[in-house]
Amino acid sequence: MAKQGILAGPRIKRLRRDHGHTQQAMAEMLGISDSYLALIEGNRRPLTAGLILKLAELFDFDIRSLSQEEPGGGSAAMRRRLSDPLFADLSIDRAELEAWIDNAPGGIEAFARLFDRWREGGGAGMAGEGPNPVMAARREIERWRNHFADLDAQAEELADELRIGAGDLYGAIAERLRVKHQLTIRILPFDVMPDRLRRLDLHARQLQLSELLDPAARTFQAAFQLAQIEARAGIDALVAGAAFGDRPAERLYRRHVTSYFAAALMMPYGRFLRACETTGYDIQLLQRRFGAGFEQVAHRLTTLQRVGARGLPFFMLRIDRAGQLSKGYAGASGSALIDAVHRCPLWAIHQAFDQPGRLIRQLAELEDGSRWFTVARSVRHHGGAAGVPAAEHVVALGLAADHAAALAIARGIDLGGPADPIGLGCTHCQRADCVQRAAPPLGRALTINERERGLAPFSFVGD
Repeated sequence: MAKQGILAGPRIKRLRRDHGHTQQAMAEMLGISDSYLALIEGNRRPLTAGLILKLAELFDFDIRSLSQEEPGGGSAAMRRRLSDPLFADLSIDRAELEAWIDNAPGGIEAFARLFDRWREGGGAGMAGEGPNPVMAARREIERWRNHFADLDAQAEELADELRIGAGDLYGAIAERLRVKHQLTIRILPFDVMPDRLRRLDLHARQLQLSELLDPAARTFQAAFQLAQIEARAGIDALVAGAAFGDRPAERLYRRHVTSYFAAALMMPYGRFLRACETTGYDIQLLQRRFGAGFEQVAHRLTTLQRVGARGLPFFMLRIDRAGQLSKGYAGASGSALIDAVHRCPLWAIHQAFDQPGRLIRQLAELEDGSRWFTVARSVRHHGGAAGVPAAEHVVALGLAADHAAALAIARGIDLGGPADPIGLGCTHCQRADCVQRAAPPLGRALTINERERGLAPFSFVGD
């Protein structure tokens, strides 16, 4: 069922215009005043559940589309794009951006797609090299702010059902797969399945899991298989609604939403949110309580956006030692740190690689004055057997500093005190006095004086 309180002004305005109605005519059809409809179209009033159902009845459209129709991913995503120094001289304020979204949603979407392609490849992909499936899938995830209410509700209901039957979730999932779907789980040694972590053998009716998987990963893979079967209708609807023109992007997105259901089954929304609030979002306690890994908990924290029961607005990213991003979810945070092409070397998350298992905390400030509290930890995946190197990453969580007082991990830090200045990567950072700078900012002319040398490796016009 559609969630209440959706802001979908541009979508409703386009729907009205597509059917050739005036505001007054459409308002009469809906049984509301034209002034109230004007507020809805201006995103100043949400659509109630009753209005959503009436719109669906009158105009025959899929109500799921309301959650994904914000052009450019909505105002938060657009503000992150416009925070790029390329637009620093334009001074586009919030009111101007909202008016742009309201009056030219197609232009907003076109700008967002063009900017994202340029940002990802530094101009590559502009001359027909073909779509980037990873970016396409990520854009669709961002449209939903990585919160899929229908999947969450179904996973929570299933988790409660499994919990009644057994206290051990892995055992309960295994039993359900066996009894209801005639699938047994078999743990295979590394030498039998050396290059796979999970394999579905339909001939033998087996879900085969590698012995390299730790208990949390085994539970997740079993839940993933159950999601593929029992949440298929909801997953199919999300994938169809995305309307990808690219098969790899479609499959990446399908994998993401299936994983979403699996994580929601392990960490059911209501119980998980209550645990977060009672423990101060203590990640280590949450891991133990829900039998999950650090990365699984971190990802789940970005999804807590249920209407009427919202958690804190976290973002999450995962990087390798080269600073390359392999996962990034802005959630409801609106943070520009997710969209940065490169990570700032002054951001303390990089230190986590050299301090395995330790939580690295930092209070950081961007050039625009926004302040962020971040925590990072190194994680290793699926290694341990002879000749099997473990994949190594750092997983980082962050949220606006004014929300961080609720966190147990932030205790002892003066959240209103001095913060470490960081940027969005050297080419997108205007800080002139940074001794760590590896490249000058884009669009700024270098100044070179052979008679002197400053502390910073580059100087440029305007510094």
